[in-house]
Amino acid sequence: MAEEVRGPDTTALDEVVGFTSELIRIDTTNRGGGDCRERPAAEYVAERLADAGIEPTLLERTPGRANVVARIPGTDPTAEALLVHGHLDVVPADPAEWTVHPFSGEVRDGVVWGRGAVDMKNMDAMVLAVVRSWARQGVRPRRDIVLAYTADEEASAEDGSGFLADRHAALFEGCTEGISESGAFSFHPQPGTTLYPIAAGERGTAWLKLTARGRAGHGSKVNTANAVTRLAEAVARIGNHTWPVRLTTTVRAALTELAALYGIEVDTSARDLDVDLLLDKLGPAAALVEPTVRNSANPTMLEAGYKVNVIPGQAVAYVDGRMLPGAEEEFAATMDLLTGPDVRWEFHHREVPLEAPVDSPTFAKLRAAVERFDPDGHVVPFTMSGGTDAKQFSRLGITGYGFSPLRLPPGLDYGALFHGVDERVPVDALHFGVRVLDHYLKSA
Repeated sequence: MAEEVRGPDTTALDEVVGFTSELIRIDTTNRGGGDCRERPAAEYVAERLADAGIEPTLLERTPGRANVVARIPGTDPTAEALLVHGHLDVVPADPAEWTVHPFSGEVRDGVVWGRGAVDMKNMDAMVLAVVRSWARQGVRPRRDIVLAYTADEEASAEDGSGFLADRHAALFEGCTEGISESGAFSFHPQPGTTLYPIAAGERGTAWLKLTARGRAGHGSKVNTANAVTRLAEAVARIGNHTWPVRLTTTVRAALTELAALYGIEVDTSARDLDVDLLLDKLGPAAALVEPTVRNSANPTMLEAGYKVNVIPGQAVAYVDGRMLPGAEEEFAATMDLLTGPDVRWEFHHREVPLEAPVDSPTFAKLRAAVERFDPDGHVVPFTMSGGTDAKQFSRLGITGYGFSPLRLPPGLDYGALFHGVDERVPVDALHFGVRVLDHYLKSA
């Protein structure tokens, strides 16, 4: 009889709670424009890796914007390496809006509260707890595991994964696949049904700057070349535009599996498929797919003028655009049409869309790891509506999956916690994540 593989020790279950809480208390708010300092959190992680005999390397492009990279050697030197990455920065939080202080890391009634509890200091802590458990137990994974704790994911990633991929590619030698945030969390679309979406794709980032120019003048005069009017009309066209359905391989797989789960007969390759009707039939489960069946473009910022009675010669707007794999040219052509001749648009920040195979041995192992610890759960593939550091690491030929496992209770809206008020994670969910990650990373 084969020997049963040991799971994480009880110390790991205690440590993951403490690490999550303590990392939350280290304020790594990223306000954009370089206004962030991740180094204290990076040093916290590096100290705990070193304490477990894992040699960390701290790297900075900009002083204070630290990243941590470490490699755990596997038992099979011929195996391809696996990247496990998580970011250390968080988005801003206003304490006046929260039930508890967002940087308290308070543990109350079996729940850890604070900014980063799900995005994504929880995953940072789970990985740290797992590898320290391995050190205590003398465990080595089959393949090399490269750990990367990054800066600046919540902005441009220029000081984080972009810097690492461009300037320190040698640290990721041999890595062909990676796992990180936004996947394998439990989702309860109806009583008695638990889904675990694992991300196998991301829409591309297309943050746009729109500039309208016109004739400056007095606010009391007729002006047929008003830059604000031109910009407003373009912004309205963009905001009201209905993008056509474009199904990627991952989204088709998601729709197929969800339809089968709900007993809906559908051929997702049919030319006459009514995707919106299918989404209606899926009910709450459609939330996993609906944001990724189309490109999107949402106006978010406006800048114009300096005085109410002066018509400015220029007006500027910013748009958060997202592009599906294979739909980038269509996105650009559509923006040309919607902005019109009087408004110029350009990419303010752009990153590629991603797609990972859902029929791969890796996805099968990710699925099996979740279902081992929740046999009644249903794993489904999905595409993230936003993006992660996997985009930058893809420059190194690394295929990324979203896999930060959490078993959450019904009623706790995981999606609303991201960048939301009262972000929090149950202790039981952290314990589940440690067990799943430990099992997967040993078998990967």
